[in-house]
Amino acid sequence: MTTPSTGYALGELDKESRMGGMGEETHAREVRLIDITDFARRKAEIAEQIWAASVEIGFFQVAGHGIPQQDIDAAFARAEQLFALPREVKAQWPLARNAGWEHKAQIRPSTQTPDQKESYQVTRPRMAGLWPTEAELPGFQAATLAFERQCWEVAMQLLSCFAYKLGFDDGFFTRAHAPGVPSYQSTLRMLHYFAVDPALKDELGLWRAGAHTDFDCLTLLFQRAGQGGLQVLPGKEMDTQQWTPVEPVPGVITCNIGDMLTRWSDDQLPSNFHRVRNPLPHEYQGPRYSLAFFAQANEDAVIEGPGRKYPPITGAEYLRQRISANFSNKY
Repeated sequence: MTTPSTGYALGELDKESRMGGMGEETHAREVRLIDITDFARRKAEIAEQIWAASVEIGFFQVAGHGIPQQDIDAAFARAEQLFALPREVKAQWPLARNAGWEHKAQIRPSTQTPDQKESYQVTRPRMAGLWPTEAELPGFQAATLAFERQCWEVAMQLLSCFAYKLGFDDGFFTRAHAPGVPSYQSTLRMLHYFAVDPALKDELGLWRAGAHTDFDCLTLLFQRAGQGGLQVLPGKEMDTQQWTPVEPVPGVITCNIGDMLTRWSDDQLPSNFHRVRNPLPHEYQGPRYSLAFFAQANEDAVIEGPGRKYPPITGAEYLRQRISANFSNKY
């Protein structure tokens, strides 16, 4: 029996520490939009499209995913309601082990400055004492869990495409991300990037989210029209820092490969850098909201690629190392 490693040297952190520069914006590279309508019948075709986009760019977008726009709009409305609560109310739910509320607590290795945002993270088994009451936000908990489940279902469809291409069985990643058990650690994250202070709008050292890779398997991101700023950096452009913008499109989910899946694929699937820049002086200066679902392997899942390029490591240990590098004393 192979013993999962607890001492994996996380090389992505070294790369991330070198990614704090401004770089340049380019529209030369396309983030592909893939329609996954009629998924069961078209799975092989969809898998080929997703694999090609992921190998070449590490990012893709999906339409036809089955989450109604009204449900997405409602999830954004709930996020706004939550973040509008007084700070002393939100402080009742402090972030710990990827669950709860934080305010400017995330300091990226790339920037060494706090992201200009607050977030609220929902990780199902870790939410005791971290939900708003019915008096504070009626129906919030039930509706948020329902939306989290919708995101999980889409993520498992997409991950089954990677299982197919990697030679794993169809349910491989679904088992590794099984909900309803204490080891589940996938996370729904509500994000509120602050409106720009007019006195700081020309400050180059501030980032809504500094350059980083995600440390999950797969991220699903929902953006709001008119609230842009997301930029991605395919690996081939890393040395010259040519950043490609990903504009918000209603009903479209932006997806990216995370470090867990890079390792699970023996480096076939790249987890590429992305960031959220502050708006330029001529752009919308108001708040930006987004919703992210992070499909993160369960604590007891063992991450090991088909070619066994790296020693196995558990989901718990992998996530502990990454969170500790981004949040002080939050895991």
